Amino acid sequence: MRVALATLGCKVNQYDSAVIDRLVGEKGWSRVDFSQQADAYVVNSCTVTDRADGDARRLARRARRTNPAARVIMTGCYAQVSPASVAELDYVDYVIGLERLEDLLRALEGELETTTCVSDLRRSTGIATLGISTFPGRTRAFVKVQEGCDLFCTFCIVPVARGPSRSVGVGAVLEEIDKLAASGFREVVLTGVHLGGYGADLVPVCDLASLLARIADAKPRLRIRISSVDPPELSERLLDVVADGSVFCPHFHVPVQSGSDTVLARMMRRYTSDEAADALARLRRRLPDVCIGTDLVTGFPAESEQEFEETLAFVRRAGISYLHVFPYSQRTSTSAAKRWQPLPDAVVHDRARQLRQLDGELRSAYHRRFVGRTVEVLFEHERDATSGRLKGYSQHYLPVHCDGGDDRIGNIVAVRIGSADGRHLRGEFAATRVAAPRGITLVEAGA
Repeated sequence: MRVALATLGCKVNQYDSAVIDRLVGEKGWSRVDFSQQADAYVVNSCTVTDRADGDARRLARRARRTNPAARVIMTGCYAQVSPASVAELDYVDYVIGLERLEDLLRALEGELETTTCVSDLRRSTGIATLGISTFPGRTRAFVKVQEGCDLFCTFCIVPVARGPSRSVGVGAVLEEIDKLAASGFREVVLTGVHLGGYGADLVPVCDLASLLARIADAKPRLRIRISSVDPPELSERLLDVVADGSVFCPHFHVPVQSGSDTVLARMMRRYTSDEAADALARLRRRLPDVCIGTDLVTGFPAESEQEFEETLAFVRRAGISYLHVFPYSQRTSTSAAKRWQPLPDAVVHDRARQLRQLDGELRSAYHRRFVGRTVEVLFEHERDATSGRLKGYSQHYLPVHCDGGDDRIGNIVAVRIGSADGRHLRGEFAATRVAAPRGITLVEAGA
């Protein structure tokens, strides 16, 4: 059977798709591109905005047009939150909620007795998708250690879609990392919907710093990247563990969302801009070269010009390396949509443009810091489509391109950076060895 899979949304959704992809392979079915003829199409949907719902519907309609006889399956957050409305779509055959993998497989085979299978995740106490999951063409693997969220920010539907915060036990996480190292992976990304909430539901209670300490003590034969941590969760102990454990990449994504205290209050983000700036300053003191990324929602309902200027000022002073900019898009059932009118599209898009311009300046400045230095680059399976050069990411999440043979692919290689153009860095294989994370062997020029 030929199966096509399309993924919308966040890295957690991408992780879930990788699990689906693995299960499809274990069944002996073939994966084809979503634009090709398939026997079954799976849309792993996002529902973070009304626009995301529309994107999922468009993909499902496209699948039906591509092969009218195929089975079209909607899964993911949109299917979980709005199963009744999705089931009414005449171009969708099955609606499968989150954590219903067995039902999804039966739907792919056309053997599911009902067309809609959705669980009430508000009562969920576990995670169904723990397993080895990789992105096609990548040399890093993802381990989902946490699911769900208890915070209920006013702009976010995720707690409704994915249920309460729940965690994978420390032992199971360590076992998963060992399996990935034994399988030849050189990097693992720890991921979750609210990673900083890790462990509060476990018995005995744990936290993210404790998990990281256990990982460091285990001395895994690969490097560990932490996907996303909110400002209040950058505790002194967590920073101590990361700074003292050479296995951890000096790269943190810290989603601040806004630099205005009044906007943060309307978002119910539970910290002020000064508290966020202080957390980032402590992070930079412990890891001077750390790469810090952040998410910003711009054009939040009722955001004034002054509030937007406060965000610009915050970004300029906070030592951030790059921005992910999200123009506010309404999610109908959230508190923000119910309480405040959205800003005009032209205002939202102009503010997003200004932030993206600032992002370019921040990336260029951060990249230039590494010219003339040697970094450790994990090269991907796919070369750059334009230049044909090897491409990969350093421990600081720097995008590095390099001339070289396929023997470097999938390896961590010492590269001396020669230039940076704001988009990526160019380098050449270093002639001398640099320090590597415990248990990792660097491949060098001539090796």
